Amino acid sequence: MATLTDQRPDPDLLLAKVNRQELKARRGKLRIYFGSSAGVGKTYAMLIAARKLLSEGRTVLVGVAETHGRAETAALLEGLEVLPPKSVVYRGKTLAEFDLDAALARRPQLILIDELAHSNVSGMRHPKRWQDVDELLEAGIDVFSTLNVQHLESLNDVVGGITNVRVWETIPDKVFDAADEVVLVDIPADELLARLKAGKVYVAQQAEHAAQHFFRKGNLMALRELALRRTADRVEGDVQAYRVDQSIESVWKTATALLTCVGPDADAERVVRAAARLAGQLNTEWHAIYVETPTLQRLSPVRREIILANLHLAQELGAMTAVIANADIAEGIVAYARKNNLSKLVIGRDPVRRLWPWQRSSGQRLAMLAPDIDLIEIGRAENNAREKRRESPQLPALPGIESDGRRKAKRLRYLWAALSCGGVTLISIPLATRFDRSNIVAIFILAVVLVGVRLGRGPAALAAVLSVCGFDFFFVPPRFSFAVSDFQYLLTFCIMLAVGLIAGQLTAGLRFQARVAAHREERAGSLYEIARDLSGAVEVEQVVKISDESIRRTFRASAALLLPDAGGRLMSAANGAAKRADEGLAVEIGTAQWAFDRGQPAGFATDTLPGSEVLYIPLRAPTQARGVLAVKAHNPRMLRIPEQRQLLDTFAALIAIALERVHYVGVAQDALLQMESERLRNSLLAALSHDLRTPLTVLVGLAESLARTVPELSGAQKETTQAIQDEARRMSTMVSNLLDMARIESGEVTLNLQWQPLEEVVGAALEAARGMLQRHTVVVQLPRDLPLVKFDAVLIERVLVNLFENASKYTPPGSTVTLSAQVIDDHLSVAVADNGPGLPAGREEAVFQKFTRGARESATPGVGLGLAICRAIIESHQGRITAAQRPGGGAIFTFTLPLGLPPRIADG
Repeated sequence: MATLTDQRPDPDLLLAKVNRQELKARRGKLRIYFGSSAGVGKTYAMLIAARKLLSEGRTVLVGVAETHGRAETAALLEGLEVLPPKSVVYRGKTLAEFDLDAALARRPQLILIDELAHSNVSGMRHPKRWQDVDELLEAGIDVFSTLNVQHLESLNDVVGGITNVRVWETIPDKVFDAADEVVLVDIPADELLARLKAGKVYVAQQAEHAAQHFFRKGNLMALRELALRRTADRVEGDVQAYRVDQSIESVWKTATALLTCVGPDADAERVVRAAARLAGQLNTEWHAIYVETPTLQRLSPVRREIILANLHLAQELGAMTAVIANADIAEGIVAYARKNNLSKLVIGRDPVRRLWPWQRSSGQRLAMLAPDIDLIEIGRAENNAREKRRESPQLPALPGIESDGRRKAKRLRYLWAALSCGGVTLISIPLATRFDRSNIVAIFILAVVLVGVRLGRGPAALAAVLSVCGFDFFFVPPRFSFAVSDFQYLLTFCIMLAVGLIAGQLTAGLRFQARVAAHREERAGSLYEIARDLSGAVEVEQVVKISDESIRRTFRASAALLLPDAGGRLMSAANGAAKRADEGLAVEIGTAQWAFDRGQPAGFATDTLPGSEVLYIPLRAPTQARGVLAVKAHNPRMLRIPEQRQLLDTFAALIAIALERVHYVGVAQDALLQMESERLRNSLLAALSHDLRTPLTVLVGLAESLARTVPELSGAQKETTQAIQDEARRMSTMVSNLLDMARIESGEVTLNLQWQPLEEVVGAALEAARGMLQRHTVVVQLPRDLPLVKFDAVLIERVLVNLFENASKYTPPGSTVTLSAQVIDDHLSVAVADNGPGLPAGREEAVFQKFTRGARESATPGVGLGLAICRAIIESHQGRITAAQRPGGGAIFTFTLPLGLPPRIADG
């Protein structure tokens, strides 16, 4: 086990450090000037720093700098290269935005971008300015930016509660935490208010409004405190990362984090609660640990349960808990405190019960080992520990903790130690006539050492006592009595006894360390095995089987996997039946469903139904919960130990990820099968439509020729000829729709986008649909000031024709078909409405699917492709088409086309 003086860094930490350094070397550096509110001087400080770097020879570019009319800030821009903004038209207004492409092309060493939380105008590459900054950093460009505390996502609701103003522009906290440097720009609230009155924050009218609302003194003081605390939290993280990188073990008192140790003493619960109260008063995090020594391993089951209950109490009170194995409690506590930079130790005061004058209390030992750590002792209760244990309810001993076989094995070790001493005595008696007594002493000492190595400390102590007695009785004159004639043998006896006890103590420590190392290796091996096995699972049944076997082997527990159905209700998996009679695992589906729905553990050793013998752990995957793992340990104490519980949670996370991976493998296979089926169907439709188009075209031509034959046809013959023409045209339109759908879905259609008026396309569509609409009334409502729109005229005409055809088919003769258009925000909305029977209820979205018709059984001709083609065309134009019931009766189909910035026509 490593000592406190071992300064060698962890190889894994060194590898992670190298990876971080390589990543940072490729990325640019981000410096954020952070303040409590506008007007504290963030932009001013950023420009001063930039001018200094410019004087040192660095290339500096000002991407965005908001001066807000402040003359002293604007003066700092003189001499700096300013990137021209990008003009963007939004809702009829021209706005200036940061030109990301121009900045990347210019590629300066440093660029200044003010207001990191700014939201870009719709249509820019990124919706947020911090995403622009991230792309600049990826390109290796250093960035200076500014940020107010109210724009941090995690503090948005806190700031809103203080100021009664909801800030909508926020950035994720990860952006702030990932910054290479944060510079706090801070001034007192009174000075900021004075700047506001002097017009150095906003212009006069804005300043008066701000002073009455956001810029009140109480608000500014609260925001200042939030900014200081958030900066301190970030700096503390930087300090801890530096300590890890530099392998620094001494405690730096930069934070007030607490550490308390849970022991078997009756006052441990009071110490835990006192540490929780103190951490709350200091508003800091705290840790609670239990140091397990070889001595504490021999505690009674009831006292070990008390320790685990106190650890669980600390976890409920907000502490981070851990179980540490160390032969010395004080050394284990100090090592943990130095590793986690915990500057204060909270312990209970030792009772006054020293057996020897040189014996030290726990507080004295800690003070000697760590003089740089503050020590806080919690006073004991008035009644002594024995009375408190008698008054407090005792926890029942859990079954299986210490079996009769284990007790029998312990007794056998002492018996073997006694037999070994007897055997050594018998062997040494004939040797006493040929060897000196000092050699006989060496034989007895060797026996004591071997007993300690093999059987442990207790049997070694017994062997030491028996060896002294045997040597005195059989080999020291007068023989066969315990009387000693030569007092020098008393020194021999003392040395033999001391060697035996020391050997037993050292051996017990080595056995303890070996056992701890074996447990750690076992946990690591279990994680490796389940991760390896789950990585090769491709079916849910395999995941269930691997999980069941791994948990049974590692935790000596029964396990069941409960997986949700399509409706989110849990049901038993293949190898995880809801009830296992052979293993005694009875799963409560209601409790498991509660854990699944809320994403929280339930059952044994939790806050929800703690009396249950089964622990229910939700299987939380990156996207959603994938089920519940039910576990019942044969030795319940195994699930109360923090390390074992953490290992079980890790198992659950691996199982959840495996289930999600298997789910998406199935989704990918289904999608691939569907794609192949769709591709095959499109190929068949394309081939079929090509083969049918030519004969249908010939049939239409022959029917038209037949109608014009001489002599003129009779009335019945004309009707037959007209019917042939109509049906041939209908079949030709149907085949054209099939071919167009196949071409659109195969991606063979290239849009011919041109700026053009909508009126021309509407006129062409009405002309093409004249025959369909000859028995309907058509109303066109187009405003005179419709803007030019960029679209493919042929395809949009096809959309309108299909909508007209749909209206003519499903409305009775004499119905009115209305076409209207209007500009809504940044889109042109076009609607085709009728006053017919309307759409079937609940099928407003289904009518756009291929081969879907308004009525499932209808005499109306068609195959249900017209509206599907309309949706494909509109979506290829980055638009949207919907169907709805028209108010007052009928159906209305609406599609939108995005507006853009049409080219300007030069004045002649």
